[in-house]
Amino acid sequence: MSHTFIRNGFIASGLVNILAVLLLSRGFTNTVIPETDPVVMSNFGLLMIAVWGLVFLAVAPRYWHVKWVVGAFVVEKLIYAVVWFRWITTHEVAAVYARDLFAGVFYSVYGLNDFLFFLFFTAVFYQLHTRGTKPLSSELG
Repeated sequence: MSHTFIRNGFIASGLVNILAVLLLSRGFTNTVIPETDPVVMSNFGLLMIAVWGLVFLAVAPRYWHVKWVVGAFVVEKLIYAVVWFRWITTHEVAAVYARDLFAGVFYSVYGLNDFLFFLFFTAVFYQLHTRGTKPLSSELG
């Protein structure tokens, strides 16, 4: 994977975390999301998802210096994907849609998003671990 692709992947992950939480929670005023899963998706939990987004953005320009932080991202995304999979297989997302469209969309997609970024961060970590990839100076712009 090229430096530009990886950097943009970190940026995309950060923006998705921040913007999806802000939009779908309507700026933390949507009560259906935290009522549906008060342990993981409380307003505090949603805020922490946005904070993770800020961390992904912060790491984007120099990800190759923090291989083990990228490894932590792998674990974080895996945890959210597994929690979502357990939730989606034991609850009726249609009931969430019946209460609120935005909350329904949130619960339909958040785990898929986390799984895709789990794969991305795993690939980045593997590349850093096996090749110690540092971008070429011409790629750093």
